[in-house]
Amino acid sequence: MSTPTAPAPGVTEPTAPAHGATEPSAPAPGWAALRRMTPARVALGRAGNALPTGAHLDFQEAHARARDAVWSVLDAEALAAALGTLGLPVLRAASRAANRRDYLLRPDLGRRLAEQDHAALAAQRRDDLPLVFVVADGLSATGVQAAAPAVIAAAVPRLRQAGVPVGPVVIATQARVALGDAIGAALGAGMVAVLIGERPGLSAPASLGVYLTLDPRPGRTDAERNCISNVREGGLSAEAAVETLVWLVREAGRIGATGVALKDMRPAGPALPPPA
Repeated sequence: MSTPTAPAPGVTEPTAPAHGATEPSAPAPGWAALRRMTPARVALGRAGNALPTGAHLDFQEAHARARDAVWSVLDAEALAAALGTLGLPVLRAASRAANRRDYLLRPDLGRRLAEQDHAALAAQRRDDLPLVFVVADGLSATGVQAAAPAVIAAAVPRLRQAGVPVGPVVIATQARVALGDAIGAALGAGMVAVLIGERPGLSAPASLGVYLTLDPRPGRTDAERNCISNVREGGLSAEAAVETLVWLVREAGRIGATGVALKDMRPAGPALPPPA
C-alpha cells in the first residue's frame, strides 16, 4: 500500500464535501494558485464526489477537439499558396497510406513514400541542397496549417544568414516523421527538417513539432533526430522554435551528427513565469 504524501508547503488540501452535498465546492486557495503555472486540469473543484458540470463539459469539449484534430485534413493548396510567397519551390508528396483510416491503423505506411512521388522527387535531385523542409500533416493537420508557414518564413532568412541555403519545401500528406527521410534522400538533401502535426492533447489540439535529421535516408531511427516540440500559441513561440532550429542546424553541420549526439547546451531561460 502506498503512503499518502503531504501537501506542498503552503498548500491546503481541499476539504471533502459533506455527505449528500450537491453544491459545487471551490478548491482551496493554495491549490487554485497552482493553475497559473499550467493549463492542465488542476483545482477544478467538485460537486459531491464528481467534477462540477462546467469542468465536465469543458473536458468533453477538449476531448472532441482532440479527436477532430486527428481526423483533420490538410488544406495543401492554401498551404502551398502561403509557402509560395517565400520564393522557394513547393513540391508535393504523399505516403503509401491511401486514406486517413489507413494512416491511423497502419503507421508503417505513413513512413513510406508513394512510388510515383519518389520518382518525381528524384527527378528534382541536386547535390547542393544542405537543408530541405518537409511540411507534413501528421496527427494534427490543424497545427501544421496554423504554425508551419510562420516558422519557415522566420527560419529561411536566419538560415541563409548562417550560410545554410534552403532547398524546396515539400508538402507531404498522410505522413509520419520518418517520411522525411525518404523525401530527403530522394532530393539529395544534407539535412531534412520535418514540420509535423503532433499528437493532440486535451489542452493542445493544434501543436507543431520540428524534427531535424542529418543525412536523411530510410532506416534512420528517432535516436538520430532532434525534436523541437509544442510549437503553438500558448506553447513554444515560432521565434523560439526557429532560434533553436538554426542553432541545431549549425551544430549538426559542425559535429556531423543529429539526435542523441547533439545536445542543446545553450543557457536555459526561467522555468516558470514571474508571479502575477
